[in-house]
This record gives sequence, structure tokens and C-alpha cells, in this order.
Amino acid sequence: MRPFTYERARSPAEAAAAAQRPGARFIAGGTNLLDLMKLQIETPAHLIDVNGLGLDRIEAAPEGGLRIGALVRNTDLAADERVRRDYGVLSRALLAGATGQLRNKATTAGNLLQRTRCPYFYDTNTACNKRQPGSGCSAIGGSTRGLAVIGASEACIATHPSDMAVAMRALDAVVETVRPDGTERAIPVAAFHRLPGDTPHIETALEAGEFITAVTLPPPAGGRQFYRKVRDRASYAFALVSVAAVVQRDGTGRVALGGVAHKPWRVEAAEGELPRGAGPAMAAILEGARPTHENAFKVKLAERALAAVLAEAKG
Repeated sequence: MRPFTYERARSPAEAAAAAQRPGARFIAGGTNLLDLMKLQIETPAHLIDVNGLGLDRIEAAPEGGLRIGALVRNTDLAADERVRRDYGVLSRALLAGATGQLRNKATTAGNLLQRTRCPYFYDTNTACNKRQPGSGCSAIGGSTRGLAVIGASEACIATHPSDMAVAMRALDAVVETVRPDGTERAIPVAAFHRLPGDTPHIETALEAGEFITAVTLPPPAGGRQFYRKVRDRASYAFALVSVAAVVQRDGTGRVALGGVAHKPWRVEAAEGELPRGAGPAMAAILEGARPTHENAFKVKLAERALAAVLAEAKG
């Protein structure tokens, strides 16, 4: 691990201002950042500890939803009575991720910000446009079983690993931030994560130094809520395919997918096909998919996962 300097921020605005320092990174739980530092994939020159900012509360929002502080731990968020009652898809998604020990440390903002990655990202002996922009993508033409089937580019075919973010996408969450100049803004989660294009190393819509303060959930959507995760082993594994769904009594609803793209994947225009069944709905959601010979199974797997969710919704 390379040497770095360290400070504790005293306010969100101070943290954002400090992040303008070259090579600065925020650290809270550190469950992703510290691993990458040990591998020298991430080499921050300065760490800004944000754990003391008091952003660890879940509060009722004025509009009727919930405002989740950026530093709320995944375990606490999953266990919150209001989340379990009104946003069950979020609680289930959180419990499907990582291990109990990691959930105890991981934060809401950190979960959203974990790196989109693949095995080649971790291997510093291979080319990776995320680690070194312009160096190439070793995954293209390599082992692609767990990688993206849609939304990829010639520069990157990695998938976003978060379970929580998939549920947030289905719930139309909004990410609240503060910039280094002290101004605030709200970013719909639909626009928060970016597709790779020619710049896969730029993974979110955040500006330099911008700091997440909270995530707001809208008023409860009602209906029945599900999170189904299909993976190679029962725990501590990223999704091959995951489905976050909010299904109403009339068969309409919302669907977001994990494990298939560089960001949580949702196509609102395709959700009108849900009353017709999983086949038509998934065909519309994954229209334009370009799977490889190793991961083409994900297309059918996503359809079967959605079919299981819809069958359970009908009871």
C-alpha cells in the first residue's frame, strides 16, 4: 500500500472542499476502497474520513417518503421497520448482498459508489480501460460469462455489482449531494450511474469533489415488492442476473435488472408489457442486447427470474 495523508471532515461542505485536493478520496466503511488500495488499483494520495458527519439517520421526508443518510449502514437500512414495510424490495436487495460483516460496515453512499468491475479490472497484468484509460479491454474476447449483455461498449463490458442500487432504481430514488462550492443538487438515480461509452473510468454523474449526503425515496409505491438474485453460490457472490420488481394488483409494475449491464438496468417504456407476461416484458427490456457466446444464457435467465417473480406476485 502506498503512503497517503488523512483527515477527518467536520461537515459535508468541508469534505467536498477537501476533495478538490489532487488524489483525494472519501472513506467511510472502506469495504471496496481499501481492497483496491491493497491491490494498488486505487492509489489515493489523501483520504477524507466522513464517518463523523452525522449522516447516519433515516428520517421521514416532507413529501411522504424516506430520507436515508449517506452513512446509514446497510444492516441498519435493511432492518429499519419503515423500509421493511414500505420498501421491501430494498430490504431484500440489501440482505442479498455481501455478508453480515460487510453490511455492518458498508454505507448507503458507498454502496452506490462501489466500482463497476470485472475480473480483468483486478488483474493489473491485463489491459483495462477503467484502470488505465485507453489501454484496452481484456474482457472483450476473454472470459465473459459474468459480464454485460446490454449497454456495453467497445471500451468496457463490466457489470455494476450493487444489489441495493438495483432496488433504488426500481423505486425511483434520488441522490442528494453537495458540491465543493457548497451548492446542493438532487440527481435521479436513473441518471446517477453512467454507461461506459468511451470513458468507462467515469462511472457516475458526480462532479469532481461532489459529496453524497443522502438518498431520498419517494412515497411508497404500494403493490408487492420482490428481489430475486440468481448467482453461482448461495452467499457472497455477485448476481449473474437479479430482478427488482414492484408489481401492482392489475399486473402493471416496475422492473430493474442487475448483473446485465454497466449500471442498474431499467427501461420504463417496456414495463407496459408486464401484464402480457415475462417473455414479452423481458424481450422489450433487453431489446438490443448483444450477449457473447459465454453469457447468452443471461437473457433467458432474466426472463425466467422475472417469470418467477410474476408468478409469486399472482400468489
